[in-house]
Amino acid sequence: MPSVPLAGAARTLAAELPHATPGGQVKIEGWVHRRRVLATVTFLIVRDRSGLAQVVVRDPQALETVRRCGEETVVAVTGTATPNPAAPGGVEVTQPRITALSDPAQTPPAELWRPALDATLPVLLDHATVFWRHPAQRARWELAAASLAGFRSALDGLGFTEIQTPKLVPSATESGASVFEVDYFGRPAYLAQSPQFYKQAMVGVFERVYETGPVFRAEPHDTARHLAEYVSLDAETGFIGDHRDVPEVPGQIPVIHFRDALKLVGAPEDQPDLAPAHEQAIGRWAAQTYDSDFIAVEGYPMSKRPFYTHPQPGDGRWSNSFDLIFRGLELVTGGQRLHRHSDYVAAIRAHGEDPAAYAGYLEAFAHGMPPHGGFAIGLERWTARLTRADNIREVTLFPRDLHRLTP
Repeated sequence: MPSVPLAGAARTLAAELPHATPGGQVKIEGWVHRRRVLATVTFLIVRDRSGLAQVVVRDPQALETVRRCGEETVVAVTGTATPNPAAPGGVEVTQPRITALSDPAQTPPAELWRPALDATLPVLLDHATVFWRHPAQRARWELAAASLAGFRSALDGLGFTEIQTPKLVPSATESGASVFEVDYFGRPAYLAQSPQFYKQAMVGVFERVYETGPVFRAEPHDTARHLAEYVSLDAETGFIGDHRDVPEVPGQIPVIHFRDALKLVGAPEDQPDLAPAHEQAIGRWAAQTYDSDFIAVEGYPMSKRPFYTHPQPGDGRWSNSFDLIFRGLELVTGGQRLHRHSDYVAAIRAHGEDPAAYAGYLEAFAHGMPPHGGFAIGLERWTARLTRADNIREVTLFPRDLHRLTP
């Protein structure tokens, strides 16, 4: 992670310090992570975006500066790169000149230098702007950021075009969904709970599209797996054969039909969806039977899926759709969509609605749309399952839920 020099002397990141010339001058900048005061020497641990650097302080003037700079004060340290096997990376900074770049920092709500944060989840969320500095906490979002980059890179390589769609919309994306209403210059508008309509329309332009962005759900859930705002990774692709025409992935993901999943967990055969406990049971079964963290459940009832979902050929009770369960939690929802204008008009009317209310959406289909399908991944759910976090809020930078609107 090279540092880009700005004004003045070039900065050396903590991760670059092991490669510095022994005896050479270096300049590190970051936060005071910890101060260890011993009888004859004081160790100053400085944290930057790349890691930790150890500074050896003996000079009385530098010691006085360290005394005034509490943990989390931002400092610049210029000194000599000195090999020391006991230091992080095997190199420390000696004979330092220390300059405070901020006012002395207030004491953090918990000690960030400890390996684990000693704070309850409510305290963690109340002070999120500070607690995200903790290396272990920060690493969770670095995994999320890497996942975003990987999602983009993989789809770019498959010829997808990244799009950005409106988050203020005139109506609900899916009939009956709970949406947040806002005042839009004197008329009602809603925060989008999915880019579904727009990404389908863009299949008619680019054939393959994807989007990463926030979606909003005004559903009063108060669970460890739900948020009112989350990041959705959406993809839609044209010219598919059916809902199984998906990119090949390493390994083998087991697939089970919805009706067989109900039998497996002992649920009534007329149940329209899988409860969280059922998803967990199916996840355990996949791990025990197939040694797989993933299992795909296909063929959900049409009564449970949105009106744009394509029915299963030959048996209209089931849909050409799926959920991908990851470690016992629904992670991905996707499937084949309707693509004929006449089918959409019939489906909307069957739901007791007027197709005229969907005129802008249906126009794309009236002018020709290929068979297509897609999916969406919840970034926070993915990161929570990946890190085995107990609560999705632990991996969300600033979660919004039934009770929380700050910070």
